[in-house]
Amino acid sequence: MGCEKVFVQQLRERGLRLTPQREMVLSVLHDVDGFATVDEIYRRVQQISTSVDLSTIYRTLDLLQEFDLVACVDPGDGQRRYELLGLHGPHLHLVCSACGAVTGAPSDVAAALGVALREQYGFHADLEHLSVPGLCAACAQG
Repeated sequence: MGCEKVFVQQLRERGLRLTPQREMVLSVLHDVDGFATVDEIYRRVQQISTSVDLSTIYRTLDLLQEFDLVACVDPGDGQRRYELLGLHGPHLHLVCSACGAVTGAPSDVAAALGVALREQYGFHADLEHLSVPGLCAACAQG
């Protein structure tokens, strides 16, 4: 099932519908390669229709996050970035604190950390929404 169908199904389960505005935001996210800021998403939606306001973009992104179809990363510059997960599911985000690059990594990379936190502290970490700050390979070398 495509992410559009999952989105429609989850909207219906909550008594909501797929509005043209929500459909435009999802369409724009499909066209984005990687991450995009709200402003970038808004500009692209405005190219389709100028009737969509910024608050609609935020509300739609919140819904998509709630349904685990979109991930949000804050690389520390005050501009959250959004990525369509589609049906690939959540993953780790490696966020370079020097250049702001964000790299995806499979969630199972942190599985041992999750087990250790659970065994030692009784803490059940949400590792599917984990952002790890550090330096990318390029910034670490230079």
